[in-house]
Amino acid sequence: MTATHLSTDSVTIDFDSIKNLTAIETQAVDQLILTELSSDVVLINQIGHYIIGNGGKRLRPMLLLLAAKALGKVHDHHLILAAVIEFIHTATLLHDDVVDESALRRGKESANAVWGNAASVLVGDYLYSSAFEMMVRTNNMRVMDILSKTTTAIAEGEVLQLLNCNNPDTSEQKYLDVIARKTAILFSTATRLAAVISDAGPTAEDALAVYGQQLGVAFQLIDDALDYKASTAELGKNLGDDLAEGKPTLPLIYAIEHGTPAQAQVVIDAIRHGSRASFNEVYAVVKATNAIEYTEQCADRAAEKAIAALQCLPDSGYKTALEQLARFSVQRDH
Repeated sequence: MTATHLSTDSVTIDFDSIKNLTAIETQAVDQLILTELSSDVVLINQIGHYIIGNGGKRLRPMLLLLAAKALGKVHDHHLILAAVIEFIHTATLLHDDVVDESALRRGKESANAVWGNAASVLVGDYLYSSAFEMMVRTNNMRVMDILSKTTTAIAEGEVLQLLNCNNPDTSEQKYLDVIARKTAILFSTATRLAAVISDAGPTAEDALAVYGQQLGVAFQLIDDALDYKASTAELGKNLGDDLAEGKPTLPLIYAIEHGTPAQAQVVIDAIRHGSRASFNEVYAVVKATNAIEYTEQCADRAAEKAIAALQCLPDSGYKTALEQLARFSVQRDH
């Protein structure tokens, strides 16, 4: 860990205390999710409950609720949109696991490993449809505009990532563009929507959108680093999954650019062939080139930008919690 890495006294205690700030509202959101998952198609219930109930931090809905509280109070439409955000996120997980042929999700068998690819894709589609059905209840065209553009951006990010797979020539900027669309946009939308429903005005809305975007970037970059640091038990997926899928993540991109020609070739070959067999060799190159530290530093910078964006908000325990979440995003070990 580098000396510049953001610190916090206790990541676990901080996160638990933050969760408690929205415990009542989160229970209401969870109940709404369970209600909306109710279908007379049994397989939809089974898969939906399996993945929604399969751990997870509920981070994106929590962000929306915390931002709403930082702006005043939580309205019914905040609860609806928190559920919408979780449904969209869950749908992307179902689709991602199919595309990536992942066998694990949060330490358990992925839905596609249990029920197959076709069922997972179709239930993901159902969750997307349900999300749009819910958002219409807000009767707010601005909300629908933001969420429709968000889902479009996520789809673009997924396609861009697919195009980058097995391509060792992927630049850092191209990779950052992928995570901005595929991951960070949903964080940004969650916090932006809190401001929209609260009628907080353009300054607060834009600031919270920046906060969410930068938090999402930091979160994904630490995920990249953890693929070469954490244990399988901590990570909830197999180490080297990104490498096995031929994904040129930031540690690999940096290692190619800063390693010796021989070191770079090891990583290039691994990305091209998309195999976990060379994980130990690649890990040695990633470690030797300080690629993990560089990735963490990039995440730190994003987290600092997220914290800075909150300065327009009035001081409160909820604003502090949002700042702590930015620190948590770069200090977590899973």
